[in-house]
Amino acid sequence: MLDKFFKFSERNTSAATEVIAGITTFFAMAYIIFVNPNILATTGMDKTALITVTCLATALATLLTGLCANAPIAMAPGMGLNAFFAYSLVITEKISWATALGIVFLSGLFFFVLTVFGIRRKIVDVIPRSLISATSAGIGLFITFIGLVNLGIIQKNDATLIAAAPISQTALIGLAGFLVMVALEMKRVKGAMILGILAATLIALLSGKIAWPGALFSFDFKISPIAFKLDILAALKWSFLGSIFSLMFMDLFDSIGSLVACCHQAKFVDSKGNIRGLNRLLALDAVATMLGAVLGTSTTTTYIESTTGIGQGGRTGFTSVVTAVLFLAGILFIPIITIVPVYATAPALILVGFFMMKEIRDIDFVDIEEGFPAFVIIVMIALSYSIATGLAFGFLSFAIFKILRLKFREVSPAMWVIVALSLLHFFL
Repeated sequence: MLDKFFKFSERNTSAATEVIAGITTFFAMAYIIFVNPNILATTGMDKTALITVTCLATALATLLTGLCANAPIAMAPGMGLNAFFAYSLVITEKISWATALGIVFLSGLFFFVLTVFGIRRKIVDVIPRSLISATSAGIGLFITFIGLVNLGIIQKNDATLIAAAPISQTALIGLAGFLVMVALEMKRVKGAMILGILAATLIALLSGKIAWPGALFSFDFKISPIAFKLDILAALKWSFLGSIFSLMFMDLFDSIGSLVACCHQAKFVDSKGNIRGLNRLLALDAVATMLGAVLGTSTTTTYIESTTGIGQGGRTGFTSVVTAVLFLAGILFIPIITIVPVYATAPALILVGFFMMKEIRDIDFVDIEEGFPAFVIIVMIALSYSIATGLAFGFLSFAIFKILRLKFREVSPAMWVIVALSLLHFFL
């Protein structure tokens, strides 16, 4: 029955191989169980409920991918997207987390509509590759900065705005966890980040910095403090249009890039190199975002860590089913996850930031017309503490360069619309 439904024979795989692949994918991305709640909890959301919802949203989204698309691809709340939710929308723009969840839901809804009408892929084609790469690099720098602050390496300074902080015991514990992550990454050990987080947490426990959990397992979990609390009506304001667009833009290239990488590695391409079932996967990505917002978490997207399971031979949706089941099981370990301190998860942010900064290699900084708008995006995302603002500055600078060079025809009508939305971001 499993063979017929998931097409094991057709794709030259087996149930045993798919199980191993699913376990591999889980360990590669399980760090999100620890990191996502710590980021979103800064908004005032209940951390324990966030742990449950992170596991639940990830499991449901990944299960959808496995059963509806028969693809070995996992989805979870996206890094960078959760930072935008917490630090840009709620903390910087003073939007309530319920309204921010409404914005996430609307971005997913609009995303779904764009996918159905085939507009989503067209948007990808009109935005220069350098700006796409700059967005990833800028978010990477932004996440790294947040990680350094959470670790206690960087602190506020009245004279210089920010400065290096004295190295505390907790910072040393976090750095020890970071060294574990880096050492394991160099050896290509699966689950390097989660092992580093657990190592730092264990050191904190042994040194008395945090209390031991009262239990290892718990069946007493709840999502009511944050689930179904999104405020869609409050999000339906012109002033939030820029934020909705920014979330759509970030998720657009996050999901497209990850899906392209995963599907090519899994050989989900036809003779012309086109990805089979891409629109269905994109639609599921949008549905997962809406589902996540209803449950109480930030934008859910495709995870590039899926390639680790694919690398272990995963070729069908059964890989995703196994990964989803393991994330559901993670809910039982809430007593342990709750005690993990922020400085233990901070190194994961720094490492993810490093991985995202690799995109900078695709930017031609020799050509100022291409390089400067990309440079503006990278710098302004980090320094303005707002991904939306960084993108708006970058798109506007791109248009200004084209206007100065009288290259109006090199800017497509869709790109002019994006530039107009960037202007609206500042006016609204």
